Amino acid sequence: SLYHDTPFHNFEHASHVTMSCMKMLSRVNHGPSSPPQKITVSEETERTNSEIGDFGDFKEYTNDITACPLTQFAVVYAALIHDVDHAGVSNDQLIKEGARIAAIYNNKSVAENHSFHLAWGYLMQPEFQDLMNCICGSNNQTEQERFSGILQNAVLATDVFDKQLKADRDARWAHVFGDSPTHEDRAVLNSLKAQIVLEHLIQTSDIIHTMQHWHIYRKWNERLFNEMYEAFKAGRMGKNPAEFWYKGEIGFFQFYVIPLARKIGECGVFGVSSDEFLKYAQANLKEWELKGEEIVEELVQKYCIEGDSDENAAMKIVPVMVKDEV
Repeated sequence: SLYHDTPFHNFEHASHVTMSCMKMLSRVNHGPSSPPQKITVSEETERTNSEIGDFGDFKEYTNDITACPLTQFAVVYAALIHDVDHAGVSNDQLIKEGARIAAIYNNKSVAENHSFHLAWGYLMQPEFQDLMNCICGSNNQTEQERFSGILQNAVLATDVFDKQLKADRDARWAHVFGDSPTHEDRAVLNSLKAQIVLEHLIQTSDIIHTMQHWHIYRKWNERLFNEMYEAFKAGRMGKNPAEFWYKGEIGFFQFYVIPLARKIGECGVFGVSSDEFLKYAQANLKEWELKGEEIVEELVQKYCIEGDSDENAAMKIVPVMVKDEV
């Protein structure tokens, strides 16, 4: 396997994200089944031709997502490979350590770029030629380049801590979904909308545990704490996660998870699923605010091995098997 046996960024996490992507893609709706009819303008109801036309735009850019098997496959495959060879430490730590891959990718989205290029190189091996022909067509260089582009963009979208990337994504979102009208070519605009929706789809899937039932959130929250504590014990993280875990989770919900869930609703693509995401995110935040400090104490006792000063003491990981996680 190209995945390591880390507590969080492992093949089970990749599978969880992949299942979420597949489910979200299956829930993309197309708006009305037929174009809305013109209606009589009255004092109570007024709908302009441009408002009616919005349904056409909506169907066009969702069709860019649902009508192309290559696009859908690329996003699902990106979910499967997005953390390949993850070392269980952050991009900042890899840069601080002067890791070879940090230099290769100019300190930009280090782990994400590495995962994409490693997985892509593996897929390009001769034994997978038949598979590539099936995906892109026999010796179809144009489709192969398109597949590679969608795949790379989706994997890089999972880097949520790069401030410049986040600012760029927010600006693109405001450009196509904001209140200010845009005068771009309609086909170009719809393509951009589809790309941005797919970016947010895989971002949501990458942290889907925060928008699911409390026990699922708790399982993955514990695993991430364990992974970060192991990095701290190994001298590969500057601060013990126990020092910031409670408040850090609150901030993560308030400034990333809930705004992301709201965007998924604002784009209007995922129907009732977007309401579910926001509902569970808000409920998990409320539950964490009430119970989080006690939970952190339990995590410290379990993983930090209270009372044992031996830095090489063994840490026991007890996985919690949960069914129907998506």
